[in-house]
Amino acid sequence: MAARPTFSQLAGRLLNQQRARAGFGGSGGGGSSSGGGSPPGLGSALGGSAGIFLLVAGGYVVNSALFNVDGGHRAIKYTRLHGVSDEVYPEGTHLLIPWFETPITFDIRTKPTVIPSLTGTKDLQMVDIQVRVLHRPSVAHLPTIYRELGTDYAERVLPSIVNEVLKSVVAQFNASQLVTQREMVSRLVKDTLQRRARRFNIELDDVSITHVTFSPAFSDAVEAKQIAQQTAQRAAYLVDQALQEKQSIIVKAQGEARSAELIGEAVKQNKGFLQLRKLEAAREIAALVANSGNKLMLDADSLLLDTTDRDVSPKKSA
Repeated sequence: MAARPTFSQLAGRLLNQQRARAGFGGSGGGGSSSGGGSPPGLGSALGGSAGIFLLVAGGYVVNSALFNVDGGHRAIKYTRLHGVSDEVYPEGTHLLIPWFETPITFDIRTKPTVIPSLTGTKDLQMVDIQVRVLHRPSVAHLPTIYRELGTDYAERVLPSIVNEVLKSVVAQFNASQLVTQREMVSRLVKDTLQRRARRFNIELDDVSITHVTFSPAFSDAVEAKQIAQQTAQRAAYLVDQALQEKQSIIVKAQGEARSAELIGEAVKQNKGFLQLRKLEAAREIAALVANSGNKLMLDADSLLLDTTDRDVSPKKSA
């Protein structure tokens, strides 16, 4: 199938036909050209030019009477007679009256906006907070948004309400609670912001706290507090260790005292107890000397190796 001719091709063909007709009329009526008036074929040429002009003008008018709405957008019309109309036009191609009506297009896709805010906590600490807001306009209220705020509604509304909501919510918490209860703070900020944004026909899909920075003085105080807590915990550990050592010494002393008492009682009751201890000491000394590489020449009495029972008491004279 042959391709359809374009508008410029049709216009060129029409112009060529008009020129051909004008040339043929001029050659046939050459005898009457000397009688005065316009040259032969001039009227036909002017008529052809007018037709082309009307065709071009008609194409321009048709093109001006159409407007497109891209994907993710909606449009409303402003008329010179009634102002902004209440009808919202979806995606596609639509008609309008040139010069009398003007299309106004809105992007209704969700867009992110990061808004910083410097606010104070319940304990009078300054906090730098950044909030990321995902927002979009309410499609049903686009005419109202344009009448009251314009197409830059987000820049007009969001910074003011975000700062106000953050200051009112953060003032309910201490600086430490902003860290330990961050989820609760974020949820409270989100709920409050969504209610405030609906008053301006703005929908908030998500609100999240992305950054929290405390003042340098507060950060230094927190660090000093942590160091003090660690020092106190170490001191408590040392005290517990000293108490344990003291208790161990007491128990050991009590055991040694009880052992001395038992040894004394054993010596009183049986004289062989000392001989038994002497034998045990001699066995330990002999094992150490046998395993040692040094050669010693000592007597048995100095090494407690003499296990014989001698009576060293002086003899009485007759």
